[in-house]
Amino acid sequence: MLNLPNSITLTRIALVVVFTIAISVTPDYRVGYPVALLAFLLAAFSDWLDGYLARKLQEVTTFGKLIDPLADKIAVSAAFIYLTSVDACPAWATILIITREFLVTGIRQIAQEHGIIIAADRTGKWKTAFQLAFCTGTLLYLTVKSYPNVAAPLVWLAELCAPSGSHAWLYPLLLWGAIILTAWSGIAYCIGARKFLFRERQQP
Repeated sequence: MLNLPNSITLTRIALVVVFTIAISVTPDYRVGYPVALLAFLLAAFSDWLDGYLARKLQEVTTFGKLIDPLADKIAVSAAFIYLTSVDACPAWATILIITREFLVTGIRQIAQEHGIIIAADRTGKWKTAFQLAFCTGTLLYLTVKSYPNVAAPLVWLAELCAPSGSHAWLYPLLLWGAIILTAWSGIAYCIGARKFLFRERQQP
């Protein structure tokens, strides 16, 4: 039976489905973008909530350690792929991020075969935080841009998250933070996985 934190994690995957439908099926972006942004915001919030509840309720499980990072990967990959398709994110950055996620998933699978569960480390959590913040900010920019009349504070925030512009300093900060932490954490996982890979090689 699923506990509450794991149920929230699975809900995050369901929110990715809502996000994808909103940006793919809805013909009017004035409807699709707000729905997609809300779904992604809820998914990002659930990333914090399920971990907090798991620790608070002392319900940290092996299933949760495996499915939580996977849910993050699904949400982040969906958002980055879409942002690249609308020229709101460089293709090479999306390729780097998704490649890292597949690589770490493979490393976790090898470790699991040796009876070791690798949970997300602190660098990985910061990486996810920057990725989610970048995607949220860029989606906010796309949402605000699709409306002719928006409240001034939202316009100001959207300009900070715009891919270009004189005030668009938050966009590169979040993007490069996500890129650097993605590469750094990926290298750290590879270095830590050497003992598993070498053990595989030494087996007859």
